[in-house]
Amino acid sequence: MAQPENANNQTGVSRRAVLRGAGVALALPWMESLQAATTNNAPATFPKRFGVLFMGMGVNEDHWSAEGSGADLKLSKTLSVLEPIKHKVNVIDGLFNKNATGQGIHPAQTGNLLSGAHIQKGAIIRSGVSVDQAIAGHIGQDTPQSSLVLACDQPMTGFHETNFSLAYSSHISWQSPDSPVPVEVYPSLAFDNLFENRGTMRNMSVLDRVKDRTQSLNRRVSSTDRAKLDEYLTSVREVEKRVEQMRKGLEKAEERAKQTNRPVFTMDRPANGLPEDLRDHTRLMCDIIAMAFQTDRTRVASLLLARDLSAMYYPFLGVSDGHHAASHDNLSDGYERIASFHLSQLVYLASKLDSMPEGDGTVLDNACLMFLSNLWIGRTHDNSRLPVVLAGGLGGTLETGRALNYLDAGDDNRKMCSLYLSIMERMGIPGDSFGDAEAPLERL
Repeated sequence: MAQPENANNQTGVSRRAVLRGAGVALALPWMESLQAATTNNAPATFPKRFGVLFMGMGVNEDHWSAEGSGADLKLSKTLSVLEPIKHKVNVIDGLFNKNATGQGIHPAQTGNLLSGAHIQKGAIIRSGVSVDQAIAGHIGQDTPQSSLVLACDQPMTGFHETNFSLAYSSHISWQSPDSPVPVEVYPSLAFDNLFENRGTMRNMSVLDRVKDRTQSLNRRVSSTDRAKLDEYLTSVREVEKRVEQMRKGLEKAEERAKQTNRPVFTMDRPANGLPEDLRDHTRLMCDIIAMAFQTDRTRVASLLLARDLSAMYYPFLGVSDGHHAASHDNLSDGYERIASFHLSQLVYLASKLDSMPEGDGTVLDNACLMFLSNLWIGRTHDNSRLPVVLAGGLGGTLETGRALNYLDAGDDNRKMCSLYLSIMERMGIPGDSFGDAEAPLERL
């Protein structure tokens, strides 16, 4: 009987099991039985992960505030969705990205959000390497995928009235100053990439193709790990079933595109094969990130929930305007519901990671998820402060359960890039500066 392949890992858990079948590779979560068998009972050290969730165009500032710490952490209306995980979050207020201020609205406020670089107008785009890709550049070689870059909103083409490329509004992850990382918007393709699902057998269950190897592994691991394995495989199958419905939608869209001789990306949702209900889309993308972190397929991920200038509609929230139009009335109850919905995706992903045991803690305990937007006030395009929430303890290096306010700390002490530098430092990445910051964020 074929044995599970073990993937070498230089900086985290020594080995991760991978079950290979016909045209598929099913990576497994950390299991104590396999750790003991492959490392002579040496203590396990777990990898640190970093993820970004982005929602464009600000929040309802009347309902976004927090104060206190620990059990006394008080959360406002929008932030109340954090209540189930508030002991594992940090709500950060007052940070800003100086090079994104005074340059114009929308693209100029987004294109350098994760880099702090000066961005360029005109036909030649130029920004800076984003923090997620800077991290991936240092640790990505230790995993099969250096990073996941996902989106629930199609990128735009062309230029804004400010003469900045709309590429800046469509991408937050940049692999080089002149090249954003292409986003994957289709859950079925993201799923296939995660499990190396290729060829003519793509429509066959990945679990069916490794069934014999799974049964063999079940006989070798402890009862505790057997339960963990069963729970993981059940979650894979549940996600796979939902993905299959979306795969059919994409196949129909591709056929329609051929018949009409036009690219799929120019078609409106859901004719382009993207899920009509955004709730289905966001949850699936979060599930894929969760499985990727759990199995150490990657340690870096970004999810663009709604891009800058998004035209996304939210009928399930009772909001009649598209996202961009609704942001111009960002003090409305409807816009509060939009912000709350997107923040709840952070809660969903964080809760998933927190339900995944890893040693004496959870995957969330070894991760840092960051939720942020490019604006504070949509109706005035004010980005002099940004809404930021962190979730996870990053391997015990990040204290949680706090509200941190830097609004009156002075511009030199409230840089977003100082936060990025602090995260990189905690992930063991050397460097004295990042973007416009030359010092980590104080009090973090």
